[in-house]
Amino acid sequence: MDPSSLNDLHQASRLNDPDASRSVAEPVISISGLDKVYAGGFHALKAVDLSIRRGEIFALLGPNGAGKTTLISVVCGLVNPSGGEVRVDGFDNVRDYRQARALIGLVPQELTNEAFETVWNTVSFSRGLFGKSPDPAHIERVLKSLALWDKRNNRLITLSGGMKRRVLIAKALSHEPRILFLDEPTAGVDVELRRDMWDVVRQLRDSGVTIILTTHYIEEAEEMADRIGVINGGQIVLVEEKAALMRKLGSKQLTLHLHAPLAEVPVALADYDLQLAADGSELIYTYDGTRDGDEGSSITALLGDLDAAGIAFKDLHTRQSSLEDIFVDLVKERT
Repeated sequence: MDPSSLNDLHQASRLNDPDASRSVAEPVISISGLDKVYAGGFHALKAVDLSIRRGEIFALLGPNGAGKTTLISVVCGLVNPSGGEVRVDGFDNVRDYRQARALIGLVPQELTNEAFETVWNTVSFSRGLFGKSPDPAHIERVLKSLALWDKRNNRLITLSGGMKRRVLIAKALSHEPRILFLDEPTAGVDVELRRDMWDVVRQLRDSGVTIILTTHYIEEAEEMADRIGVINGGQIVLVEEKAALMRKLGSKQLTLHLHAPLAEVPVALADYDLQLAADGSELIYTYDGTRDGDEGSSITALLGDLDAAGIAFKDLHTRQSSLEDIFVDLVKERT
């Protein structure tokens, strides 16, 4: 990827953007009390409240059928809401549809390109759909930024899956949006190409584009997102800074397999907040493994106090939680 091309792309967009000086502290997308009920009675979204910050990468996680694609479709103006409000950089996306939609680029999950069209023509055509006058220089910048310039005259049917996904991003950027939605951007892409796509997304964010992505890959959210949201059953379960989630990732468990089962945790060990498991034959200690120096000293103290209390163990092992564990637990709590 060419970072300089992305910077040029952003600078060119700002020259044509009368509102480029808007405060970065303002949310670029504000969603309030959003509901969506389909004709058959399915309640896909339930009173969703969400704010997306200008210039961030926001990852939306959720199981199949949780409401991710419906939420994106409503914000992008492709599906009408049943209630609530969506504002895109201050524009109501129902009353001010054209202004709101012009600010958004959408990269859908499905590969929907015209197979026998060239890269250049399909990206240029997408620009025209938004009423933008032809701008070959902008299309060139977009294609170069996505390493597609050498493929500009190739028909889409000849491209690899990864290249086709880049074309979808190029189409979404053709009309100079300030917000980019990526719906499962790396679905079906191999690991190497996935990491390549991550680089593209980071560079777009660094060029000033706000990124909202949905993904099934937990490591994708962990690798790229500034904030992470979890949706389940049409409701937002969690919105949190990635740094805060990473602190949760530092949570570790030490499991002690005891020689003799305990009926209860001795009072002398109450400060450790221990839990009994496996009918009292296991003692579980949860601690914060992100604090330098704390891990060894706390375990040493615990083992000393266990010995003083006459509790012997025959084996022990540690386990560190992951973002996937947190995600699964959150979803379980609400099913």
